[in-house]
Amino acid sequence: MKKKTIVIGGGIAGLSAASFLAKSGFDVTLLEKNNHLGGRARKFSDSGFTFDMGPSWYWMPDVFEKFYNEFGHTASDFYNLKRLDPSYKVFWEDDSNDDIPASMIEIYELFEKHEPGSSIKLKEFLKDAEFKYNVGMNEFVYKPSLSLSEFIDFRIVKSAFKLHLFKPFSVYARKYFKNPKLLSLIEFPTLFLGAMPNRTPALYSLMNYADICLGTWYPEGGMHKIIEAFEKIAIEQGVQIEKNNNVENFNFINKAIDSVKTKNKTYASDIVVSSADYHHTDQDLLGSKSNYTSSYWNKREMAPSSLLFYVGVNKKLKNIRHHNLFFDESFEKHSKEIYIDPKWPMAPLFYVCAPSMTDQTVAPENNENLFFLIPIAPDLKDNEEIRNQYFDLIVDRFEKRTGNNIKSDIIYKRSYCISDFKSDYNAFKGNAYGLANTLKQTAIFKPSLKNKKLKNMYYTGQLTVPGPGVPPSIISGEVVAKQIIKDFK
Repeated sequence: MKKKTIVIGGGIAGLSAASFLAKSGFDVTLLEKNNHLGGRARKFSDSGFTFDMGPSWYWMPDVFEKFYNEFGHTASDFYNLKRLDPSYKVFWEDDSNDDIPASMIEIYELFEKHEPGSSIKLKEFLKDAEFKYNVGMNEFVYKPSLSLSEFIDFRIVKSAFKLHLFKPFSVYARKYFKNPKLLSLIEFPTLFLGAMPNRTPALYSLMNYADICLGTWYPEGGMHKIIEAFEKIAIEQGVQIEKNNNVENFNFINKAIDSVKTKNKTYASDIVVSSADYHHTDQDLLGSKSNYTSSYWNKREMAPSSLLFYVGVNKKLKNIRHHNLFFDESFEKHSKEIYIDPKWPMAPLFYVCAPSMTDQTVAPENNENLFFLIPIAPDLKDNEEIRNQYFDLIVDRFEKRTGNNIKSDIIYKRSYCISDFKSDYNAFKGNAYGLANTLKQTAIFKPSLKNKKLKNMYYTGQLTVPGPGVPPSIISGEVVAKQIIKDFK
């Protein structure tokens, strides 16, 4: 008899877990509260524009390919993957800007331009980052992190010292580079890892290897092509997908969930996997069977939330790339306003994605599709007045830095912020990126993928191992599925 398995949530981690479980012979039903799959990676269309609502960077293509290979596929079965060159563009405080090239030779030239001798240092830095990437991605992230014993292996312990788990990223980066612009380039991924560079382990230089060496890619048609691919794979494996079906509570029998209840239906369950927001499941649905106390959750250090704007412009623009980073204000000051003294930032850094620079199918002819993102502290007061204030602020800077006047040419605009993350995803404190990747919230120190009071309750997604981001979410689904297979088969 196949084990009846309910997966809650149709984001990337949920689809990944459901596919691996169904492939292994489990009877899997996936329940999604919204009328679309993808979670934060969903899309919407309006006025001829198609907007990816969340993830816009395609990094670590090897992780995607590994997932597709598990089911007899390759990425090319679902979409055409294009490497971006330049990878992205950076606008600086001194009114200058730099294209970040895909070519390693050109990267070395760029570093030399800003700091003579730094190309040699970059080669050393990236060699070390490659080691961290290979060990981190092969030895660490695929572990369920249920106990320290998983990591007590001579080979892993020996590697741990070279991974610089206990060295701050900021200290490590300054061992190699002095130029402020180069340091901003090296440290910018930490802005989304959820902590100041001086509190992020130097292990995460592996992100620089992913950025500089593995490259920045784009699936033609948009990032939602990934979700379409994952949905097809899940269906091929026999997963039953039911949308508009919000889970409201559970029935418990003998330290197990006996059934899952939605508004209209009750589903018998031998196993439950929640890829919904972990805090929501734990605190709002499980009651006395929760894994953690409210005090535990309130002490968690969160990664940023975001203020997003989806904008359609009725003309083509100049001097921008597919990805654009506006580092034209203080990185340190903005970081402190996210992590140290949480408040709406005075002069935020921001990011602009212009996918229509690469893919004209996402906008009407001779129009531009723009996605603005400001990282902000979670759980701030959020209203239309504040959103409009920040939109005017960043559009003014966008116009000044790029030479594009767009205010009078905007024909579509939609904002998305903390209150939307809470209502659409039940996101704890309206977070966008999960838990901060500090040492105290890494591996066994993250919320566990198994419930300690229920023998058939599991968790996957960005608030458990290995962490936030699209590739880690893919891996999270595989890790929890393999743990369930181990426990039940």
